[in-house]
Amino acid sequence: MKQLSFVRQALAVCWFLFGFHLWIGCVGTASHAEVRLATIFADHMVVQRDRPLTFWGWGTPGEEIEVRLGDQAGQAQVATDGSWACKIGALPMSREGLELVVRASNEIRVRDVLVGDVWLCSGQSNMEWGLGGCDAPEDIAQSNEPMIRHFGVEMNFAHTPKSEVRGRWSVATPQSTPGFTAVGYYFAKRVHSETGVPIGIVRSSVGGTNIECWMAQETLMNTPALEPYARMMRESLAQYQKDLATVIPEVEKWTLEARQQVLAGTEISMPPAVPDFPFGEKMFRPRCVTLHNGMIHPLKRLSLRGVLWYQGENNAGNAEDGKQYIEKKRAMVSDWRKWFSDPDLPFYFVQLAAWQSPTKDPAQADGWAYFRDAQRKALSIKNTGMAVAIDIGDAQDIHPKNKYDVGERLARWALVHQYGKSIECSGPLFRQLTIDANRAVIEFDHVGQGLMVGRKSGREPVAQAAGESLSRFAIAGEDRKWYWAEATIEGDKVVCTHPEVARPVAVRYGFSMNPEGANLYNRDGLPASPFTTE
Repeated sequence: MKQLSFVRQALAVCWFLFGFHLWIGCVGTASHAEVRLATIFADHMVVQRDRPLTFWGWGTPGEEIEVRLGDQAGQAQVATDGSWACKIGALPMSREGLELVVRASNEIRVRDVLVGDVWLCSGQSNMEWGLGGCDAPEDIAQSNEPMIRHFGVEMNFAHTPKSEVRGRWSVATPQSTPGFTAVGYYFAKRVHSETGVPIGIVRSSVGGTNIECWMAQETLMNTPALEPYARMMRESLAQYQKDLATVIPEVEKWTLEARQQVLAGTEISMPPAVPDFPFGEKMFRPRCVTLHNGMIHPLKRLSLRGVLWYQGENNAGNAEDGKQYIEKKRAMVSDWRKWFSDPDLPFYFVQLAAWQSPTKDPAQADGWAYFRDAQRKALSIKNTGMAVAIDIGDAQDIHPKNKYDVGERLARWALVHQYGKSIECSGPLFRQLTIDANRAVIEFDHVGQGLMVGRKSGREPVAQAAGESLSRFAIAGEDRKWYWAEATIEGDKVVCTHPEVARPVAVRYGFSMNPEGANLYNRDGLPASPFTTE
């Protein structure tokens, strides 16, 4: 570690010399830095209502700062490292734009600040997917929604925790919404239309990334269920240290030469190449902590209403990956609740949509099937909810265009648990299996107004499929041979049988990558989650 520290100091000296070389030609450079705000505090933003707020930024050490928003104000002093943070009291909802004022030696005014609810939208490309890519021109044309605001965090793979993000706030208009996260926009539109609360959606997502990428390094290193990643990280760091040690003589030599070149006023030679940090984009883009460092850590002082999460395609490799995912999700939710200082932070996620060609084999259970079941089981984590999406996927495209229903289904969870609405928030969820002779009897939570066979077509509401039979239920006996079950709805239960299974022991539903034809719904129009009773 001492060698690593020396190299960092040497490289810091290198960059100092570059800066000094530029400074000597700029005699008039001011020594006092104006106070500034973090980028996320900008015109048209939304701040969280009914909770204390923290604003932060940078300035000259020792400078006194006052922050005022509405009738709340606070004071702070710039710390020795040049950073400052100021807390103010909670504000009630405001649909009228307020002005945020920061006063120091200079003054900053942030205009049109709404006070409402802020939702962080994160995950992979299906969360990143813009409204403009959803074949929804009418929705875009009608998206004049002044109470909905969007902040898109720019992608940033960072090998150390950062204090700043890049991005900007936009008001929902037909010109801006094509770039909004579609899932987040439809969620915000439904919530705002039912509550009148201004909604800010902060989109921080990157396609093709594992869940491990979004956790802090200490979480990955110290969570027993993530030991394979912790081991990989320890080994990578050890190799990185060895590689750095080999360049120390070159850095020392170059530092002496560069100092002489600066003093002589001659061109400075390029510094020697140093090894890439092991968790950088090229080497571990889908696996490790780089996006937490660059895109979550800088937001940690934001007050949030909750989190929307659409991720999993990168983790859904095989059955074992699926079974491990619940522990990874548990670690990540705990991690984020710690970072955002909210032990009850709501966390609503999307179950993977159907993709690729459907199978006709009742025994074929792939990695996505086990992964979806792990997502279902992740509902055991407190204050979580899941939007089922198996009926709105696309066999040909891992990015289904129908993000409308995804946002609507996520919004139901929030409307029930954050806004007190009396609606059903979920489709049927497996609760227990009872064996009655040759009958496998399945009971569900979230039956709502009752079970039904349903049919979903595009964005049209689910319709009852009168006369059609339940599909995609499979049944097995002790020999573990799977058969497509004869499944019927009896009251609030589903009963499965098959002539070849005299004594059933297990049932599956929709248990494949593309469970095309799965058609169990509640009468509230929400699909049942796939499951296995094994």
